[in-house]
Amino acid sequence: MVNVKIESFFPENIKSALNNEPPGEWMPLLPDGCIRLSSGYPASALVPAEQLKTAVTNLLEEEQDLPLHYLGSPSISKLKQQIQARLSERNISISNEELLITAGACQAIDLIARILLDNTAVVAVESPTYMEAIEIFKNYTENFISIPVDKNGLQTDLLEKVLAERKRNGLTLPRFLYTIPTFQNPTGTTMAAERKKHVLELASKYNFLILEDDAYGELSFHKNLKPLKAYDKEGRVLHVGSLSKVVAPGMRIGWIAGSSELITALAWFKKDLDHPFAQATMAVYLENTNFEERLQHLTNTYQAKCGVLLSALEQFLPESVTWYVPEGGYFVWVKIPGVDTSQMLTEALSVGVSYIPGKYFFLDQKDGIEFLRLSFSYEDEANIISGIQKLGKVINSILV
Repeated sequence: MVNVKIESFFPENIKSALNNEPPGEWMPLLPDGCIRLSSGYPASALVPAEQLKTAVTNLLEEEQDLPLHYLGSPSISKLKQQIQARLSERNISISNEELLITAGACQAIDLIARILLDNTAVVAVESPTYMEAIEIFKNYTENFISIPVDKNGLQTDLLEKVLAERKRNGLTLPRFLYTIPTFQNPTGTTMAAERKKHVLELASKYNFLILEDDAYGELSFHKNLKPLKAYDKEGRVLHVGSLSKVVAPGMRIGWIAGSSELITALAWFKKDLDHPFAQATMAVYLENTNFEERLQHLTNTYQAKCGVLLSALEQFLPESVTWYVPEGGYFVWVKIPGVDTSQMLTEALSVGVSYIPGKYFFLDQKDGIEFLRLSFSYEDEANIISGIQKLGKVINSILV
């Protein structure tokens, strides 16, 4: 019997994509009891499980079987209105035709890549940037421009130089720029307002779109920050948001806010890849939740945890180690000069603490050898201190 050679059925673009590293392969197996400073998701106590349980009960009692059909629940349209209201609070005013609900931010990013990219397209990305976005974009193109991030976010002056040079030399300009301007993953940095305005000027001058990933945008420790989309006058920004970081990641509720023409094209390819039951449940939950109070609780909690993490870094890590101080979000980005953090992870795991090595956030992984990402979102304050103490001992033993 001859087995079918399945790969012969794949088109060339799929064969090329399958040559990349499998999604999530970088994630190590964590030993039991490990302190998870790698986890980019909320602690169990911050997920409103009881309130969501009540929302499910209320939904089914009121609507019976309707939420269990493809698009039967009237609550789904309420969710769209609720997200529009949340965006309005952040200076983004959009119509129904300018909003698409998605199954989380990753589906949103993938849909945008699907309608805008082919193997001739160029994508501009921050360096470092969200690792799963890199994985998604590599399924569609291998052509990238990488622009460094500093403490004030994307270095738009360097982006301008690269764009001018490419235009001068007749090279392809980017189809879009992917940026996380607010509490960036992994660096925790925030793009300065002047840079937000500058990047929009560059988008207009060099005619590209902007994919704004705003997954952490509402988790500000000090003040509400205007998203890039709030500055957009030409309809160039596709604003991707999510309730994963502020409600529950497993609900898979995200969205894209953009021009109606782009939203129509995105919806064409999304078709009915919805989670109608989750959307209806979320609508009922939001309808019965004081969301401003919830956000205040989350930001107070994360700010306290972040402060504990930063104090522990000062206390337990060598003076040569540096980091950015975030103004919100989940993450602290750490540089350990002379240390390969990927190799160091094995030793860190052996003493019971995890992190994400920095190399996975770069297109050219050697650029991230000396970096690592720490998360303060998941563990409690005592474990954060213990985890940094353990990490400090590992680093000191290597640097001796």
